[in-house]
Amino acid sequence: MKFPGKRKSKHYFPVSARDPLLLQAQPEHDVSTSYIVGIDQTLVDIEAKVDDAFVQRYGLSLGHSLVIDDDVAEALYQELSDNNLITHQFAGGTIGNTLHNYSVLADDRSVLLGVMCSNVKIGSYAYRYLCNTSSRTDLNYLQGVDGAIGRCFTLISESGERTFAISPGQMNQLTPESIPEAVIAGASALVLTSYLVRCKPGEPMPAATMQAIEYAKKYDVPVVLTLGTKYVIADDPQWWRDFLRDNVSILAMNEDEAQELTGLSDPLTASDMALEWVDLVLCTAGPHGLYMAGYTEEANKRETQHPLLPGHIAEFNRYEFSRAMRRESCENPFRVYSHIAPYMGGPEKIMNTNGAGDGALSALLHDIAANGYHRNNVPNSSKHVRSYLTYSSLAQVCKYANRVSYQVLNQHSPRLTRGLPEREDSLEEAYWER
Repeated sequence: MKFPGKRKSKHYFPVSARDPLLLQAQPEHDVSTSYIVGIDQTLVDIEAKVDDAFVQRYGLSLGHSLVIDDDVAEALYQELSDNNLITHQFAGGTIGNTLHNYSVLADDRSVLLGVMCSNVKIGSYAYRYLCNTSSRTDLNYLQGVDGAIGRCFTLISESGERTFAISPGQMNQLTPESIPEAVIAGASALVLTSYLVRCKPGEPMPAATMQAIEYAKKYDVPVVLTLGTKYVIADDPQWWRDFLRDNVSILAMNEDEAQELTGLSDPLTASDMALEWVDLVLCTAGPHGLYMAGYTEEANKRETQHPLLPGHIAEFNRYEFSRAMRRESCENPFRVYSHIAPYMGGPEKIMNTNGAGDGALSALLHDIAANGYHRNNVPNSSKHVRSYLTYSSLAQVCKYANRVSYQVLNQHSPRLTRGLPEREDSLEEAYWER
């Protein structure tokens, strides 16, 4: 789908025919923009090649993941730097990755909330975080802290064994006072991760997150939650179900997290169950591709022209050409589903599995922001006869998310360095232009 808004590069889904109302309604005033805001635990992923003696010297367990104190992390980092052992330093964090990728895809603004070192030394991990984040990602609202941001060390031994050392630093010290109400009020979506509300007692990050959610509810901004890891969900699945029901509009997860949340191993039926709590679900399923599930107005459902797919829900993709809506916006809510297999069967060689789900989510967010942009600037367009959540159909969003995931899997970093190539019009475009 050719999205509205600023783009330097060619669109991923170009179309030749434009909405006739759009042609008539070129605004003379300043164009209303659309952006995404997210909260993250700011951290840097640091990879280094070391020997077994190095791992033992810092009290780490070979092949395992351990949390280390700040002073140990500082000494470890200093030794790695002094001996030129660091091979990669990437800006990390689930939401940081997602917002960066969104800004690369949309060539437009996103806003990151979190913490950052008050004094940034050139060449340091904080410096690397800033350098590896898109210039389109607005970092002006970060809260300054005295001390380190989060660091995740990946220590690769001579045998190839990976040992992880995690130093949280000050990444959970974001306070409610640092959440800007006006920024959230104008956003197309608020993006969060499960890690934000499951911190150590006494850390302010959960309170800051709940403050942001309250602002989002106040201004009817969709709240997007990515589950992060199955281990967080496994601690108390019912708590998360209640949290989703009370606070979240859009849920992103993988098949393992879906199973912990719902008790169902099938991604499709797990996504269907999640619709009891949220309005829209994106579920990545590794080599099986990805699924989407959501609601639309029954009178406006659109039947697919793709082959009907078997599954635990028979012919579940029959209405995948429908656009998603919030359940509360529907007079007669109707559940719709879509699925897509990995793009081109997946990469020949997977360079990195970290961030593929975040990439898929960034594509969905781009579609949601495009819908907000178009609605703000051309409110009388036929695209907005109903209060849709997405600009495109579930099938089209699946296609876009799938392609972005492929791009992330095909590179070493979880963050895109450029947008996606042009692709030919799809069968669905002709369907929508009728």
